[in-house]
Amino acid sequence: MSWFSWLFRLWPCSAPSLLLVGLVGRQLGLRVGLQDVQTVTCSRWGAPHSQGLFQDGDVVIGGLFMIHYQTPATEHEFTQLPHYKPCSGLDHVPLQYIYAMVFAVEEINHSTTLLPGVKLGYHIFDSCGQAMWSLQAALALVGGDSTSCFATELPAYSAGHGEEIKDRRGDHPVPLIIGGASSATAQILSSTLGQLSVSYLASCPCLSDRLQYPNFFRTIPSDIYQARAIAQLAIHFNWTWVGAVVANTDYGLMAIKIFQEETQGAGVCLEFVETVRRENIRNDARQAALTIQASTARVILIFCWYTDVRELFLQLSKINVTDRQFLASEAWSTSGDLLQDLVTSKVASGVLGVAIRSAAIPGFENYLRSLHPIHRPGDEFLREFWEAEFGCKRPSHPSNITTSSPVSRSVQKALRSLCNGTESLEGVHNLFTDTSQLRVTYNVYLAVYAAAHALHNLLSCPSSNSPPGNNSSTCSSSKKIKPIELLQYLNNLNFTTPQGEKFYFQGADIPAQYDLVNWQTTPEGQLKLVLIGRVDGFDLHLNESAIQWSTGSSQVPISMCSESCPPGTRMANRKGAPICCFDCIPCAEGEISNKSGSPHCERCPLEFWSNAERTACIPQQLDFLSFNETLGITLTTFAVSGATVTAAVFVVFLCYRQTPVVRANNSELSFLLLLSLKLCFLCSLVFIGRPSVWNCRFQQAAFGISFVLSVSCLQVKTIVVLAAFRSARPGAEALIKWFGPGQQRGSVCFLTCIQVIICAVWLSFSPPVPRRDLGFQGSKVTLECAMTSVVGFSLVLGYIGLLACTCLLLAFLARKLPDNFNEAKLITFSMLIFCAVWVAFVPAYVSSPGKYTVAVEIFAILASSYGLLFCIFAPKCFIILLRPEKNTKKHLMAR
Repeated sequence: MSWFSWLFRLWPCSAPSLLLVGLVGRQLGLRVGLQDVQTVTCSRWGAPHSQGLFQDGDVVIGGLFMIHYQTPATEHEFTQLPHYKPCSGLDHVPLQYIYAMVFAVEEINHSTTLLPGVKLGYHIFDSCGQAMWSLQAALALVGGDSTSCFATELPAYSAGHGEEIKDRRGDHPVPLIIGGASSATAQILSSTLGQLSVSYLASCPCLSDRLQYPNFFRTIPSDIYQARAIAQLAIHFNWTWVGAVVANTDYGLMAIKIFQEETQGAGVCLEFVETVRRENIRNDARQAALTIQASTARVILIFCWYTDVRELFLQLSKINVTDRQFLASEAWSTSGDLLQDLVTSKVASGVLGVAIRSAAIPGFENYLRSLHPIHRPGDEFLREFWEAEFGCKRPSHPSNITTSSPVSRSVQKALRSLCNGTESLEGVHNLFTDTSQLRVTYNVYLAVYAAAHALHNLLSCPSSNSPPGNNSSTCSSSKKIKPIELLQYLNNLNFTTPQGEKFYFQGADIPAQYDLVNWQTTPEGQLKLVLIGRVDGFDLHLNESAIQWSTGSSQVPISMCSESCPPGTRMANRKGAPICCFDCIPCAEGEISNKSGSPHCERCPLEFWSNAERTACIPQQLDFLSFNETLGITLTTFAVSGATVTAAVFVVFLCYRQTPVVRANNSELSFLLLLSLKLCFLCSLVFIGRPSVWNCRFQQAAFGISFVLSVSCLQVKTIVVLAAFRSARPGAEALIKWFGPGQQRGSVCFLTCIQVIICAVWLSFSPPVPRRDLGFQGSKVTLECAMTSVVGFSLVLGYIGLLACTCLLLAFLARKLPDNFNEAKLITFSMLIFCAVWVAFVPAYVSSPGKYTVAVEIFAILASSYGLLFCIFAPKCFIILLRPEKNTKKHLMAR
């Protein structure tokens, strides 16, 4: 349905009204012709304005409030007359606004100084949060035609008395409207209808334009100031990485634009901006919640209506997002519904928000608690609230129900749940009766008083209070109030409120004042609203010690895309990222930066090096493999453990030296091999500690000689096995004579002496010496045993390798001898491990830096020693200790 079509449906049916429709149509950019006007037929539309609150008076002012928040689901339901569904969901807080207006009117009517002799009345309608219904209700207020389609829908009752009064809702247009409840409604009233209005909640900065909206006033500051206040909070707490969820309206979009403008020069960036629409709030809130969950921003700015925030918090609680710090706009920062919602309390804890400033209205709480439907029979809003609060039913027209007729008795029987009239609001505690912090309610109260003072000045005879240039010589009549005259008095309004405050308009606005509030968790787990500061214009007054953050502590949350680069790092811009997003790259070794946010690092002098934090140049320190560090302790443990295990095996063999397993293949070589392995384990300890002249010489000699002794024993053992097998053949009996015990001991000594000679020559002419290595870690000078002669070290390793390869070859040839216990197999496996370790040692030793060169050599010594120990002696110990029945000559000689 087009705008023009539904506009005719809701408009009064008189000819002047049709003419006004044409004007509104042109204001909306529609082409309205005479044929369109002539074809319009009047049909009654069950609209929200049929439910209202009315009181007649000499001067009647209008009121537009969003009492209900649940609208029909689709436009089809809204426009199809037979299937019309009214809006529902009574909101307690806006209901309080209505009675603030009623209370102010009654207070003014009882005043002897303000509007004396003039009774002030009101016509209040519900806009249900829809621009179309706001316009419909506004047309009902300004139409001024009693023949309108809705003029006779309901009888009107006096708000203060039970008698029915004459319905005069359309007799005269109201000169001024208190409303609307949104910026869109205010724009409709001022721009489209040209109606004089004083809004209590329309905060769009666009409405400050006096050229476009000359007949608009408001008692709430422009959103420019709250957006600036929130921007000041972000800058004050150094939150440079912020997410935003805004309503897809002028309220949200304009606020986030101003926020960006205010923080542009302060390095504050928005990671994301999610928009939500009320008609699709569930899907939009779910999407916004997922975006918040995936974001890195810890602070989230929300410019939405509180019903939208309620859905957003519900979605966040479902995915367990409870670690965000929310910044609240005034639209929801004081929402009682959200504060009392236990489902979202974990999500909403610590909210920091800007709120409409609060004030007290003396006598208002008693007035609210004295309300009763019996005294206000025509008050449909109060009746609906009463039925929802007390769970009973009130008849629409109680005076029509009597106890004398049978019909009435049957009606009473059917309505057993009727309210009995004893209900009272005295003990009720809810958002409607809560007057501890009156914010928007006080704005409504101020708006009524502003209208009353302007009317008072207008209806008074010319005096010093008259606007400049007003030379009227007669008093204005309450029956002929011209909005243009009332507009002049509103522009020059200046009075003192009953609370003693000075009130005046600056154009359309009032001086900006806000409260800063914090949602804090009570010991019972509920949320409470705590005042922690205020905003006065551009001045921010904040008590930081009173704030409870979302983390539950007093520590200010950190929300930055990139924190300021600390000393020791430099800034590096991210390609394509906002200016507040950058990487902090640590200074290279030997470079420092000693201040935060440094764009580059400086090089240290040659004799100095950067410390671990890269913040200062310090003298270089000596570094070597010591017994105190983790690596040294680990290697020492393995070395001592190996020596201990070797000693234990030695004791076992000594105790069972007469058994066949020990005696087989010359037990003397076995004991000598155990002794050499113990020396191998212990020689690794010589490599740990601060290098010295004698330490460097002794470690390589001990390593080379102990390993040659071990490999020599194995090689002689292998030769004996081969000789014994060959001697068993016919004609080879004399072969074993050449490898008797004496020859075996002599062979081991001979092979070992060769290594002794190599080491003696090497250490005599070009021994290793302690030296400082400046080529590895610049922060530390490595103290190591430098090989002055690579040839000598190569000969030591080469000789060990030659013996090991020879032993491996001989053991490999003897691995398949037919004895049941063939030691050649064990020697083969041990030498394979030995050779593999030392083959891997060479490249690792060459490539390892600093003290890790020593660690690699120790590891090779320990690994090869453990390999020889376990491969040679583990099977024998197993038979000796666990399988003694196999420790027999018969078993060992079996084939």
